Amino acid sequence: MYEPIREDNIFILFYGGVIAMALMASCYLLFRRANAIAPDIMSPVRLRRWTAAFFMVFVLNHVWFLPTYVLTSSDDAMMFGLVGTLLDCMTFFPLAIIVLLVMLQDRRRPLWPVPVMVAPLVVGMMWSIINRSLTILPMLCVYLLLMSIGLLIYMIRALRQYGSWLRDNYADLEHKEVWRSFMVLAIMLLVFCIYAFSDRGIAFEYVLQVVVVVLICFLLWRVETLGDLSLTVNDAEEETGDTENVKDDDLPLSIRNRSTLVALPAKNIGLLLQKYCIDEQLYLQHELTLLQLAKAIGTNRLYLSQYFSSQDTTYNAYINNLRINHFVSLYQEAVATHRPFTAQQLASESGYRSYSTFRHAFKQHIGQNVREWMSDTDHNCPNQQK
Repeated sequence: MYEPIREDNIFILFYGGVIAMALMASCYLLFRRANAIAPDIMSPVRLRRWTAAFFMVFVLNHVWFLPTYVLTSSDDAMMFGLVGTLLDCMTFFPLAIIVLLVMLQDRRRPLWPVPVMVAPLVVGMMWSIINRSLTILPMLCVYLLLMSIGLLIYMIRALRQYGSWLRDNYADLEHKEVWRSFMVLAIMLLVFCIYAFSDRGIAFEYVLQVVVVVLICFLLWRVETLGDLSLTVNDAEEETGDTENVKDDDLPLSIRNRSTLVALPAKNIGLLLQKYCIDEQLYLQHELTLLQLAKAIGTNRLYLSQYFSSQDTTYNAYINNLRINHFVSLYQEAVATHRPFTAQQLASESGYRSYSTFRHAFKQHIGQNVREWMSDTDHNCPNQQK
């Protein structure tokens, strides 16, 4: 299983380069608070720390597996490989799972089940090292497969809950969703699972190091572009619906100084939404959250959330419906007055910072993409710019 790799200086240099890259990425996340990839986004500090620890494990992982590439004895290489796999079971696999969990910011999920899950792998690898035997590795592979399937099922369920939480609390989902990241990370981590209990050739080793480089780059991008949702909604406020502790500085100017918060009956909430959200066009505020809207109309998050549920909608759908209707009105007005415009310009005036977010919302609410919808209308004019 563990055949030493000899006289491949190019691979050793590549291997050392990966170590240096992982070390720099870890130090960057730990010591740099500013965001280099997306300067306008504040990424979660907790995620930065756990990802930095994960990158440091890459460094240690490469250090403790290095002897398996230079030793001339297959038995010695096997022992170092077993020890390295044991250390991976104690560090790499738990931290990979933790990073996936920490990306979900709807609540702080307990992390203690993670070491419990990997404990059988650790015990099995210790037995293999003590007995210098590979006989139980097939059983460990089966357990690893079952653990991965169980984790996959749990993460799919957690991602669904997280997605529902986002739609219930945020009008703009950009820099908040993580399900695509989960799919990419799951595929990459699968490669590492295959690597842990498989025959290793030089070609596979090169592929593995490329995967490590891609994984480091991807995680850096993901951490830097994922917004910190705890900055606007405190965990305790999310659980209790308490909005009294929300700082006015966190709210748009148009909804400050309305500090009297009461639990309003549902029949009154619709009227207040019409007055403060629709008539004042509060829905055009960027990054407007459910918590901020609740304070604007004088109620709390829980009652407002229940109101949207009673209307068989979500906060996200409600705000985006108002914004899309606003876009349609702006389009019709521009066409009627023969004013030159672009779809991007009208989307920005309708409350969207990102045109890609607007296109997704438009298609979801109208049933057509914006280009098709504009071309299907009979209101186009010669000087119109799409």
